[in-house]
Order: sequence, then C-alpha cells, then structure tokens
Amino acid sequence: MTNFTRRGALGLMGGAATLPMLGTPALANTKMTVGALRFTSHAASFVAFERGYFSEEGLDVDFRFFQAAQPMAVAIASGDADFGVTSITGGLISLAEKGAAKVIGGALSEEQGIDGQMILASNASYDAGLTAPDKLDGKSFAVTQAGSSFHYMGAKIAQAENAEMSFKPLQKVGAIIGAMKSGQVDAWTIVPHIGKALVGGGAVKHIGMVADYLPNYQVTTVFTSAENAENERAKTEAFLRAFSKGAADFNAALVDKTTDEAGMEDMVKLIHKYVYADDPYEKASKSIINGAMRINANAALNMGSVTDQVDWFKSEGLIKDSISTETLVDSSYVEMI
Repeated sequence: MTNFTRRGALGLMGGAATLPMLGTPALANTKMTVGALRFTSHAASFVAFERGYFSEEGLDVDFRFFQAAQPMAVAIASGDADFGVTSITGGLISLAEKGAAKVIGGALSEEQGIDGQMILASNASYDAGLTAPDKLDGKSFAVTQAGSSFHYMGAKIAQAENAEMSFKPLQKVGAIIGAMKSGQVDAWTIVPHIGKALVGGGAVKHIGMVADYLPNYQVTTVFTSAENAENERAKTEAFLRAFSKGAADFNAALVDKTTDEAGMEDMVKLIHKYVYADDPYEKASKSIINGAMRINANAALNMGSVTDQVDWFKSEGLIKDSISTETLVDSSYVEMI
C-alpha cells in the first residue's frame, strides 16, 4: 500500500452535487484518509483530489491504496482510513453488523449500452470449449476471497446458466491475472479497463458480459465507519459533495462524452497518474477510455441491487439471516434509487 498527499485548492468547480450545503470553515484543513484501488472505477476520488474539490470543502486528503476490497473495509472500520469505494462483500456486511461500517452512497454501476464488466475465459479453457457462459458447468472461477463481489457475480451467472462451478480464492487481482494467463483457473469477471487490455493482448478470451446477468448491478458503494456516518455528518457530507463533483466530471468526459476532445484528454491524463501509472500514456490511455463505466450521479444508491446482494449472501450462509439492508446502509445521505 502507498500513500499520496496533496494540499491546497486546485482547479475549477465541477458538476454540482445536490447534497445539502454546510458551512466549510469549521472543516478547514480537516485531515482525511481515503481508501482506493488503482482502478478507473475509483476515478471520482482522484478527480475530486486533483481538481481541488476536496480542498474546497476544507478536506486535506491522503490516499491509501489497497489491492482488494476486503482489506479496505477492515481499514475503514478500524479507523485507519475514513472513506472508501468498494464492492459489497461478506466482510463489509459483517463489519456493518458489528456496528463498525456503513454504506452511505453508490459509485460504479452496470448500465445497458455502456461496456461493463467482462466474463473472461483462459485461453486453454476457451480452446477446450469454454466459448460462452452457458458452458461454465464443471469449470473453476477465480475470486479474491469467498464472499467477494467476484464470488457474487460468478454465482449469479452460474445460477442463470444452471452451472456447477468451483470458486478458487486467489486473494489479489494480480494473482488472478497470472492464474488466468497460465490456465490454472478457467474463468473470471473483471472491469473493462483490465479485461479489454487482457483480451487485446491475447492473454485471455472474452465470452460474455456481466450486465447480461446483472443489468442494474451496483458494482461499488461509497462507505465509511459507523462513527463517521453517525457522528461526523458535516465531514461525511463534505466528502460526498466533493466525490460527486469528481464523478460528474468523469461521467461527462468519458461516459456521456459531453466535453470536447481536450476535456477527455485532460481527464485521461489525470486518471493516468493513478491507474496504469507505470505504463506509457499512449498505452494506458486506451485502457482508461475503454474501461469507463457510469459512476452514479450524486452518489445515488441502487437499493434494489443492494437488497439482491444481501439476500445472496444470506442464501450462501455467508452472513447472518438477521442482517438487513438497514444494517448495512445509512439511507439518510443520498437518494435511494
């Protein structure tokens, strides 16, 4: 994990969020750690940081980077980070049940008409006949951990195709990529900025889309500690306002494409500081552009999708039957859709 800090107001105001306005002087130079993965799907936080939206809210932000969702949830629950964007996992739900974490908004979403998460097959498995999701029966499927979003997606796809699959936990995305390339695992799902690059490089084969099985899937959520949600409302609302401005800029440039070409290039260069930063811009830019998915306006949360996810975790015995969506979500911050 690495840290990166910046202070001072930068840039111009972005798209306006509808969250309530609070006076910011009391928040001046309020230090805050934001958990993130080096994914395009976390771009709203990067944009809010680089364009000064956090600074305008009086927030002095430090990023802490992770390689999987569950460790980030643990860090926020323990107070090692303040806010983050992550998928709903069994670990996150269990932390919420213990009174340690709360989902306060929505982030990345599957949307019809926008290229989303891809279903991939290893080259060896594709050559052996795994050419479509309806051929997943008897195959292995890569996940980071049991109870991860990968586990949820794979199980829902298997259920729809009446397939029996084994789930192979490999802890980190990098380890999964290696296992897919070497044929140690048959299939996987991943966001397009990673999936398209792997397919384009000949490392794996594309066999389907997650949106065909989960068309309105709330892929990631904005979350914080229960302490912040309950007792630090001004700080939490300030974070959501800045995050929402970052999301609006991102959507305009790379999803709706309502900015000009220069605006798109500026956005890609900004994201490249965090995503594929070790690759040359010419190479990284293609994956960043191709991997852009909708980040919900004003951090609105799709409660239908959240409910489906919580119900699946219950059905698998991964969380207690007594847990409800209210256990996980504080619905007082953003619109529930």
